[in-house]
Parts: sequence; C-alpha cells; structure tokens
Amino acid sequence: MDERLMSLADGQHYPAGTLYVVATPLGNAADITVRALHILGMVDAIACEDTRNSASLLQRYGIDKPLIAAHQHNENEAATRVVERLRGGERIAYISDAGTPGISDPGARLVDAVRTAGLGVVPVPGASAVITLLCAAGAWVETFTFVGFLPSRAQQRAQAIATLAASTAAQVFYEAPHRIVETVEALAAGLGGERRLLIGRELTKRFEDIHECALADGAAWLRADANRQRGEFVLAVSGAAAQDSGDGVNGEAERVLALLVAELPTKSAAKLAAAITGAPKNALYERALALKPAK
Repeated sequence: MDERLMSLADGQHYPAGTLYVVATPLGNAADITVRALHILGMVDAIACEDTRNSASLLQRYGIDKPLIAAHQHNENEAATRVVERLRGGERIAYISDAGTPGISDPGARLVDAVRTAGLGVVPVPGASAVITLLCAAGAWVETFTFVGFLPSRAQQRAQAIATLAASTAAQVFYEAPHRIVETVEALAAGLGGERRLLIGRELTKRFEDIHECALADGAAWLRADANRQRGEFVLAVSGAAAQDSGDGVNGEAERVLALLVAELPTKSAAKLAAAITGAPKNALYERALALKPAK
C-alpha cells in the first residue's frame, strides 16, 4: 500500500497492553480501512472468531500474525488468555468473521474481561451491516432501534415483536437465510403489514440485493425467487405512527410498559413506566392489566 496512506494511521499513539477491536469488511475485501491494516500489521497477535476465515482474509492483505481463536463457545477461556498477554505488555487485535465485533457477533465478553482487568480497549471503526443498510434507507429511519436476531422459536419471537409494536423508531434486525421468510411473516403479523420494509441481502458482496416494499409484501417477494432467500440479511422496518390515545399514554410509554410487564408485577411495572416516560400512572396501570397474561 502507498506509504503516504499508511503514514496517516502511523501518527496516532497505539499504547501497549491494549485490545484493539477492529472492524473488517462484510464481504468486499476492499472495504478495509487504512488504519485497520496498520493496526493488524502492528499488533503482536490477532484474536478472531474463526481462525480459518481470518487467516484467509489477512493473507489477502499480506498480514501474517499469530491467531487466537475467540468464538462464542470459548470466549471466556480466550478472554483469560488475552488478558494475560495484555498484562505482559502485548498489543492484541480482535476481529470477527465480518463487520464490527460485538454487534451480534462474539467480542463483547472479551471486551468486558479486558475492561474488568483495568486494561485499555481501542475501537477501530469500519464496516457495519446495520449502518450499511440504513445509509441506503432514507429519512424514515432517522431514529432506530437495533434489535439484532429475534428468538428462533415462534412464541418467543412473537412476544419479542409485541414489545416493539408501539415504538415510533424504526426497528433493525439481523436474520439467517433459513428463517428469513418466517421472520418477515411474523413481523408483518405483529407490527402490521402497512409498514415499510427494507431488505438488505449479502451487503457489499457480489450478489448484493436491497429491496423496499410494504411489510405485508415482503414474504411474497422472498418466495418469488429462491435466490432471494440466500445469504445474510439485515431488515429495517418503519416504526409505529406517533399516537396519543387521549389518556396520555403514547407509543413510547406503551413500549416501555410492555417490557416492564414481562418482568415485574403489574403495579410495579406501571409505577416504573410512569417514572420513566412521564405518562399517567393510573392509565398505565389499566394498560398493564390488559397486557399481563392470565394465569
């Protein structure tokens, strides 16, 4: 790489005994940042979600470093090893298979362990599937909530969707190909088919596909071509229209109440929701009684 570009990254201080959380491309290897390349070439070792995938990616950039497996099944054990090496003064990077670590990917527990040990964590920004899709969406996602993966079981998924129904913010989800159709159907059933849906499939890759439609039409669009059900998905769904039912309970208060009712007694949930949102406690209590499942 041009030395003038690399010198842009070289001017920053990179302390020893620090974990560098480095974003890597979603698919197109050209989406790596100059600073990421500089750090990956500088560190003593690279912790990664899958050593085989990471070795292949790093080879494309001419980077050869010792790799430490740190995936969801061994993250606690790997964190202990990384902390020991950081205490010895090493610099270690962490990368996931694609995108930004810790965002529905392994890495968060590793960061927790490093911070608990009193050591430094430096984020190195780059590709993110969430932001990649949203920058192609438009003003209807001016505010959004990142949900990530919904539960795989139908009942739990429906319950999770119900807690989002009153939110006026757009909702952003990740989904795997084998569940994409049923998830879109569940979203339409739980949120209302009139909402806008933006489907991002295989973002930045050769067969990237971005499609916008009514949420009610999403499943049919996916079924119309088997290829549309392949790859990794990011979904954005527009939020609920802002409403006030006349008793002072708006959509945000409904959302907060639904979350609290699932965990607390009715009276406590209403009281806490009122304190958080400013909505009338009595009105929230009436809503909570309706939300609380019968025993």
